[in-house]
Amino acid sequence: MLSGFNLDPGRTVKADPLSGYLVAAGGVGALALVASAIASRSGAVVTVWTQCFMAAIVATGLFGGMAVQQHEDKLNQPAPAFTA
Repeated sequence: MLSGFNLDPGRTVKADPLSGYLVAAGGVGALALVASAIASRSGAVVTVWTQCFMAAIVATGLFGGMAVQQHEDKLNQPAPAFTA
C-alpha cells in the first residue's frame, strides 16, 4: 500500500503493480469457496452463507482491482497518435 509513498517532492515513485496482490486475493477467495463446500457437507448453514459472502466480496475486489490495473496500464502506455 505504501510502495508509491514518498515525501521527497523531487522524486517520482511508481506504486507496485496489483497483479501479485490480486493472485493472493484470488487464493483467499478459493479457500473461502473450499471452506463453504466443507461446511455444506457438514451441515453448517451459517458458515456456508458467510463463506460464500466472503468469496463474493473477494471476487468484487478482484474485478475492481483488475479494472484499476487495466486503467493504470492504459495511462502508462497511451495509444499512438493518428498519422495522415
